[in-house]
Amino acid sequence: MLQKLKETIEYLESRISLKPEIGIILGTGLGGLVNEIDIHHTIPYEFIPNFPVSTVQGHHGQLIFGIMGGKAIVAMQGRFHYYEGYTMQEITFPVRVMKFLGIELLILSNASGGVNPDFEVGDIMVINDHINLMKDNPLIGKNEDEIGVRFPDMSNAYDPALIEKANKIAIKQGIKLQNGIYAAVSGPTYETPAEYQYIRTIGADAVGMSTVPEVIAARHMGLKCFAVSIISDLGVPGKIVVISHKHVIDAAAAVEPVMTGIIKEMIASEL
Repeated sequence: MLQKLKETIEYLESRISLKPEIGIILGTGLGGLVNEIDIHHTIPYEFIPNFPVSTVQGHHGQLIFGIMGGKAIVAMQGRFHYYEGYTMQEITFPVRVMKFLGIELLILSNASGGVNPDFEVGDIMVINDHINLMKDNPLIGKNEDEIGVRFPDMSNAYDPALIEKANKIAIKQGIKLQNGIYAAVSGPTYETPAEYQYIRTIGADAVGMSTVPEVIAARHMGLKCFAVSIISDLGVPGKIVVISHKHVIDAAAAVEPVMTGIIKEMIASEL
C-alpha cells in the first residue's frame, strides 16, 4: 500500500498547485457541491495511478482541487462501493491519498433510507455514529504502522465539535436537521421490510451502502470526520414504496443545495 500511495501522491503533486486542508466525498446525487468550489484542477479517476473508477450513475468520477470557504479542498466527485466488486482497501485508498496530500478533516455525504419513524423524505441527517453491517472492514490484513495503529479507537468516529457546529448553523439558517445513527450494508439490493425492521431494532436511524469504510480508514489515520446523509426514501412500516436508483438520485439532488449551504459555512469557519 505504501508503494502505491507514493506513486499516486507523486503523480498528483506534479499536477496540482495547492495543498488541500479538507477532503470531501460526494455521494449519490450530491455532486452539485462542486459548483461552490473555485476549481483549480480537475483530474479524472482513470488518469490517476492505482485509483479505482466509479461505475455508478450519479457518480462523475473525478478528483477536484480548489478553494471553498477560503480553504484549500480536494473533493471526490463520485465514490466507490463494495457492491461494485472493489475490495475494502480499494474503496478506502482515495481517503489515504487525501490524508497524504495533507488534509486534516474529511467530510462525507450520502443518500440513505430512513428507518426512524420520525424522519421524512428530504430530511438531512447528521451522522453521529454508525453500525457496520457490511461483513468486512478495510483494516483487515497486515497493518501498516506508518499509516495508523493496529486497533484504532472508534468511540468518537464522528467529531462531536463538528456535529455541534452543524446543528448551530442549521438553527441559524432555519434548517431542520436530524441527528442519528447510520447503518452500512453491502448492497446492491435495497432492503426488504424485514431488514428495515431489523436495522431499526438494532438502533439505526438510516441505512445505506457507503461511508463507513471511508470513516474507518480516516479514523485509522487520525483524521477528523463529519458526515451527513440525505433521507431519499423511507423503510418505515406503512411508508415503504418501490424505489429505484433514479428515485434516490432525484430525492438527494432536490435537497442538495440545503446540505451544501451547511457544509460551505462549516468549511468557512473550520480550521
